Amino acid sequence: GARRLLDLLTPREFEVMQLVITGMLNKQIAGEMGTAEKTVKVHRGRVMQKLGVTSVAGLVRLVQRAGIRQTRKHKTKV
Repeated sequence: GARRLLDLLTPREFEVMQLVITGMLNKQIAGEMGTAEKTVKVHRGRVMQKLGVTSVAGLVRLVQRAGIRQTRKHKTKV
């Protein structure tokens, strides 16, 4: 199921995913994580590929199916 797919993500990819689903831009995520925007783009691309989604909306739906609640401040709860 959806939760099993999320288990495929590295901790850093999971962190990027949490920020993406709050609607943050790559540049904002990079600032939050203290990394380069290009690095965020790489992680984001891997997240989308591993989870088999092609849009942020699809990513949000998958996260919801996994039973993970999202909050605006990226403190995603299981």
